Formats: sequence, structure tokens, C-alpha cells
Amino acid sequence: MIIPCIDLQNGKAVQLVRGRRLALSVDDVLGLLDRFRDYPILHVIDLDAAMRKGSNSRWIKTLCRRGKMKVRVGGGIRTAVRAERVLSWGAEKIIVGSAAFEGGKIAEKFLAELVKRVGRRKIVIALDTEGGRILVRGWQERLKLRPEEVIPELEPYCSEFLSTFVDNEGTMKGTDLAWFRKLRRVTKLPITAAGGIRSMREVRALEKISMHAAVGMAIYTGQLAADKTGVPREVAARGRQIPHNSR
Repeated sequence: MIIPCIDLQNGKAVQLVRGRRLALSVDDVLGLLDRFRDYPILHVIDLDAAMRKGSNSRWIKTLCRRGKMKVRVGGGIRTAVRAERVLSWGAEKIIVGSAAFEGGKIAEKFLAELVKRVGRRKIVIALDTEGGRILVRGWQERLKLRPEEVIPELEPYCSEFLSTFVDNEGTMKGTDLAWFRKLRRVTKLPITAAGGIRSMREVRALEKISMHAAVGMAIYTGQLAADKTGVPREVAARGRQIPHNSR
């Protein structure tokens, strides 16, 4: 299944290359809800909050309340209070990334408190990786930890994982299927894969190992679409592109 992504920065939906360079932006954030109406799940990430440069809470609240699909929200969720607030807006689940780690180790105390306050089934832990190691702080800091090493220890604190192959994020070069197969072998919990996914072949390969595909650039540029069940199909870009500003 394809899961489309709305990454928010300065009140706009954006796509970044490896989390650094702006590739495109969409002014009509609410219009994306209509574009994505046939997808069962939507990811909404507050990039400003993740990088401690502001907040897009107003947009997140609106997207959660107006969206007919299940909305999962991440970016800047560092406290149980914030998690509870986002869930109160109608988010199906919250995505926790940087806050899952402290001092280069798993933040067990925080995660235990989060589970106590919102419940394990409401939590997705994001393991964003570059060069095989976990990134935090808006992908600005690289830890020594590798996802395959910490996944078993994180299982008690979440219902599933979101794993981004940052090396290819936003590049439209395709993703690393072998890397995701390695992650699949260390846990039975659901995993959503992200980072460079651009083709139906990749999405189907991920489905064979029981992974969903979180897709950004390939949807915004019109290379991938899906029917109402979330089943992917490759489409011609003409008429499928989302109107955007390229950089």
C-alpha cells in the first residue's frame, strides 16, 4: 500500500532532497487532501517543529479534522503532552523520531511514559537512517546506533516502525530494497518504508515482505498514483502532477 506524505515547512507542503535541499513546494496544502482522498492513510510531518524552527500546528489540526483517511502525525513530538494534544486533533497515530533517543541511547524513560499516557498502539517510532546509522534532530545529527540493533529493544514502546532510507530521500533514484529486507528480518511488527521509492516494482517488492511504502516525490511529480484501495500503479506524468513550485 502507498502512503502519501505531506511534509510541512513554513505553511507549505514541501519535498526536500535528503532533508536538506528544497526540491518543490505546494502552496495549496488543503488541496492535497482532495488529491489524496482515495488513500487509506496519510502521513503529515511538521519539518519546522522537527528542526525546532517553528510549528505548523494550525495546518496539522486542520488536516486531521478534515481528512477522511487515517492521519499519522510526526515532527517535533518530544513530550507526552504534545502527543496527547496531536491525538486529540484526530490523528490516528503519532510518529516519534528524535525523542526516542537521548544521549546516543534509547530514551526508555520517555518512551515508557509515552506508552503509559497514550498507549503503545498509538505510537509509531521513526528510524531515519543515512549511511546505515540513525539520524535525529531533523536529520542533522547522526548517532552511532544502527536500526537493526535497536528495533528489538524498541518493540515494547510502539505498534510499528517508519524507516526512511535518507541516502536516497527525494532523489527519485529508487530505494535500497536489500536494506529494508534486512530490517524486516529483525521484527514482526509492521514497517513502513520510505526514501527514494519511485516505481510500482519497488512498492510491490515491499508488499512481498509486508511493508507499506510512504511516498512523496514520486506522487508529487506524477510518477506514481494509487486507486482507492491504495494499490499502486505507474502513471504518465501528464495530468497527474500536483501543481507545485520547483527549485
